[in-house]
Amino acid sequence: MGVTMLPFEFRNPFYAQRVRDSFALQGIMHHMGAQLGLVAPGTVDIEIGWAQELTQQHGFLHAGVVSTALDSACGYAAFTLMASDAEVLTIEFKINLLAPAQGERFRMEGRVLKPGRTITFCEGRAYALRGGDEKLIATMGCTLMAVTGRTDVGS
Repeated sequence: MGVTMLPFEFRNPFYAQRVRDSFALQGIMHHMGAQLGLVAPGTVDIEIGWAQELTQQHGFLHAGVVSTALDSACGYAAFTLMASDAEVLTIEFKINLLAPAQGERFRMEGRVLKPGRTITFCEGRAYALRGGDEKLIATMGCTLMAVTGRTDVGS
């Protein structure tokens, strides 16, 4: 998908630190060994190394792991454009698994396609990396919501 710096208006100059702080609170990302890569307005990459405990019966990265990481990449891409008092929650997503997730590492890219004050639509792409090659293994359409004023949602 590459990095395209779109002319999005972002409402929080400290968006990158907010993403890093929030990501650090995600137990599932820690459990999967995921790391943040690129963080820019409307753009977040998450990277995961292959690990046996993340595979399904054929040794491929499990679809649930791919889905989870893509959901987080899209969520944090949306979060970069949200107001400083907002949190982010996924409303829905659809994933297309295009090829078995075989690789040494994986990169999950979240990109904002249509930001909004309350609802943001993102696209995700997952790539398997092996040597110098990368292969598109999944795509995702993800709808996210900015949440404010709730004591049960927030850090």
